[in-house]
Amino acid sequence: MDAERIFMPKLGMHMTEGTVSEWLVADGAHCDQGAVVVEIDTDKVTHQVEAPTAGYVRIAVPVGTTVDVGTVLGEITAAPATENKEKESA
Repeated sequence: MDAERIFMPKLGMHMTEGTVSEWLVADGAHCDQGAVVVEIDTDKVTHQVEAPTAGYVRIAVPVGTTVDVGTVLGEITAAPATENKEKESA
Protein backbone atom coordinates (compact mmCIF):
# COMPACT_ATOMS: atom_id res chain seq x y z
CA MET A 1 0.00 0.00 0.00
CA ASP A 2 1.39 3.39 -0.99
CA ALA A 3 0.71 6.09 1.58
CA GLU A 4 2.22 9.44 2.46
CA ARG A 5 2.41 9.93 6.22
CA ILE A 6 1.39 13.06 8.12
CA PHE A 7 3.75 13.64 11.06
CA MET A 8 3.57 15.78 14.19
CA PRO A 9 5.95 18.58 13.17
CA LYS A 10 8.66 20.12 15.31
CA LEU A 11 7.84 23.82 15.31
CA GLY A 12 10.58 25.07 17.62
CA MET A 13 13.84 24.00 19.18
CA HIS A 14 12.23 23.13 22.50
CA MET A 15 9.02 21.55 21.20
CA THR A 16 8.71 17.90 22.26
CA GLU A 17 4.98 17.25 21.83
CA GLY A 18 1.75 18.62 20.41
CA THR A 19 -1.98 17.98 20.67
CA VAL A 20 -4.33 17.25 17.78
CA SER A 21 -6.94 19.98 18.19
CA GLU A 22 -9.05 19.40 15.06
CA TRP A 23 -9.12 17.26 11.95
CA LEU A 24 -10.37 19.50 9.13
CA VAL A 25 -10.85 16.57 6.74
CA ALA A 26 -12.94 13.56 7.77
CA ASP A 27 -11.45 10.09 7.97
CA GLY A 28 -11.75 8.54 4.51
CA ALA A 29 -12.43 11.85 2.77
CA HIS A 30 -10.46 13.01 -0.26
CA CYS A 31 -8.15 16.03 -0.03
CA ASP A 32 -5.95 17.96 -2.42
CA GLN A 33 -2.20 18.40 -2.01
CA GLY A 34 -1.55 21.44 0.18
CA ALA A 35 -5.01 21.42 1.77
CA VAL A 36 -5.02 21.96 5.53
CA VAL A 37 -5.99 18.60 7.03
CA VAL A 38 -5.27 18.92 10.76
CA GLU A 39 -4.67 21.59 13.39
CA ILE A 40 -2.27 20.99 16.24
CA ASP A 41 -1.74 22.93 19.46
CA THR A 42 1.50 23.39 21.34
CA ASP A 43 2.17 25.33 24.50
CA LYS A 44 2.86 28.40 22.33
CA VAL A 45 1.02 28.15 19.01
CA THR A 46 -1.77 26.58 16.96
CA HIS A 47 -0.43 25.23 13.65
CA GLN A 48 -2.17 23.95 10.53
CA VAL A 49 -0.65 20.90 8.85
CA GLU A 50 -1.09 20.53 5.10
CA ALA A 51 -1.55 17.35 3.09
CA PRO A 52 1.77 16.32 1.53
CA THR A 53 -0.07 14.87 -1.47
CA ALA A 54 -3.59 14.44 -2.84
CA GLY A 55 -5.55 11.37 -1.76
CA TYR A 56 -7.73 9.93 0.97
CA VAL A 57 -7.16 10.76 4.64
CA ARG A 58 -6.71 7.97 7.18
CA ILE A 59 -6.66 9.35 10.73
CA ALA A 60 -4.37 7.60 13.23
CA VAL A 61 -4.45 10.03 16.18
CA PRO A 62 -7.83 11.29 17.42
CA VAL A 63 -8.66 14.85 18.46
CA GLY A 64 -7.51 15.74 21.96
CA THR A 65 -4.57 13.34 21.93
CA THR A 66 -1.09 14.63 22.81
CA VAL A 67 1.80 12.90 21.02
CA ASP A 68 5.55 13.33 20.63
CA VAL A 69 7.14 15.21 17.71
CA GLY A 70 7.57 12.84 14.78
CA THR A 71 4.54 10.69 15.61
CA VAL A 72 2.43 9.68 12.61
CA LEU A 73 -0.88 11.55 12.91
CA GLY A 74 -2.41 9.95 9.85
CA GLU A 75 -1.71 9.22 6.23
CA ILE A 76 -2.86 10.05 2.73
CA THR A 77 -3.55 7.05 0.53
CA ALA A 78 -4.13 6.87 -3.21
CA ALA A 79 -7.33 4.85 -2.85
CA PRO A 80 -10.25 5.02 -0.38
CA ALA A 81 -9.89 2.93 2.78
CA THR A 82 -12.23 0.16 1.57
CA GLU A 83 -10.13 -0.37 -1.57
CA ASN A 84 -6.92 -0.33 0.49
CA LYS A 85 -8.27 -3.05 2.82
CA GLU A 86 -9.18 -5.22 -0.15
CA LYS A 87 -5.65 -4.83 -1.60
CA GLU A 88 -4.04 -5.64 1.79
CA SER A 89 -6.02 -8.86 2.18
CA ALA A 90 -5.32 -10.07 -1.37
